[in-house]
Amino acid sequence: MPKYDYVALDNRGKETKGTVEVASQNEAIGRVKEMGLFPTKIVETEKGPGKKSAPKKTRSAPRAGGKKGGALNLNINLTIPGLGGKVKPKVLTAFTRQLATLVDAGLPLLRGLRVLEKQERSGVLKKILGELALSIEGGSTFSEALAQHPKVFNRLFVNMIKAGELGGVLEVVLKRLAEFSEKAQKIKGKVKAALFYPVAVLVVAVGILILLMVMVVPRFKEVFAGMGVKMPGFTLFVLAVSDAIRLHIVQTLGAVVVVVILFMLAIKTKIGRYVWDKVKLKMPVLGPVLNRLAIARFTRTLGTLVSSGVPILQALTIVKETAGNVIISNAIAGVHESVKEGETITAPLEASGVFPPMVVSMVDVGEQTGALPEMLLKISENYDEEVDNAVASMTSLLEPIMIVFLAVIVGSIVIAMFLPLIAMITNLSGEGGGGGAGD
Repeated sequence: MPKYDYVALDNRGKETKGTVEVASQNEAIGRVKEMGLFPTKIVETEKGPGKKSAPKKTRSAPRAGGKKGGALNLNINLTIPGLGGKVKPKVLTAFTRQLATLVDAGLPLLRGLRVLEKQERSGVLKKILGELALSIEGGSTFSEALAQHPKVFNRLFVNMIKAGELGGVLEVVLKRLAEFSEKAQKIKGKVKAALFYPVAVLVVAVGILILLMVMVVPRFKEVFAGMGVKMPGFTLFVLAVSDAIRLHIVQTLGAVVVVVILFMLAIKTKIGRYVWDKVKLKMPVLGPVLNRLAIARFTRTLGTLVSSGVPILQALTIVKETAGNVIISNAIAGVHESVKEGETITAPLEASGVFPPMVVSMVDVGEQTGALPEMLLKISENYDEEVDNAVASMTSLLEPIMIVFLAVIVGSIVIAMFLPLIAMITNLSGEGGGGGAGD
């Protein structure tokens, strides 16, 4: 019976080596997984009796920093699947769902890719599907082929596919990826829809403000100059702003552009990004939504990865880089170091101050009972509902705030223009009353 040398990771991410004596490479993978290990390399070292010598077959998992032989470069721009590159998230989500359906129906992976390639309307994805099929025909695994397109398929996508291949549950992993992407797109769509109204009101307010400052206020200025009225300070301020916008439009726009560019450059620095991410989580109305969104993403991603067979340390590394917020990433980094030292996940989560007590308690229960993936996914479902409620609350709160904001802007300009007229009418009334008394 052939012998196979294996390299595997335990549930703490520690590398283990050994040898198993089984009939085939697939049985070797199954034997190693039965030991509670995650195989990263299986190499046939000794043939059974009566078998001819053949080149060794190696099945290995992609590793960062390499190029061939199962050691692929995974230095990838990390976002949720589909973000980055030229393939739209909705298109990639649809592709994942369709491929999951085809594979689950029993269609071979290569044939499924060819079928989807023929019907794909997106030129970029159509080309990528063709390249994936060619790579698989050339002997590469699906995960190795995906890793050759890092701008489209990120580490989350590649590692989950790799785990599905090694565990023989590719169709299950594809379904999980499709569900993951669909939920992410659904939440993103809800947040966008909630922000549409306040953004639309803000655009209208800016348009009205510019119209008043450029067209209406200068007319009042001409009237006031002809009447020789002494104008209040607030009116002078509004007239000065009007002149700045009307006579120095290029400089005004230039100043706005400079401020925006400086802000964008600032948040790209380490300190600037940290401060901005912290401010976002502390915002009065938007902060709670972003906080719940980040927790939902963290728990959903980690739960999906671990339940798919990805080692916990590798999963935490991926989640840290896909968090989308430096504050959350730092908290996850603390969890990674704790697990690496053989400690629990709960303590660093609680120490971070980012995760609510309920989340910490549920994770603790998951660790104690050995049902961490299920508990993480349950937390993500709860927080998905909380995101929906928070978005609804934010929308109902923003509507009156934006209406008041628009009323204050327009009302202030109107008051500034009528203050001189009121003063003039008051003076005339006083003069008229004084003349009558003298007669």
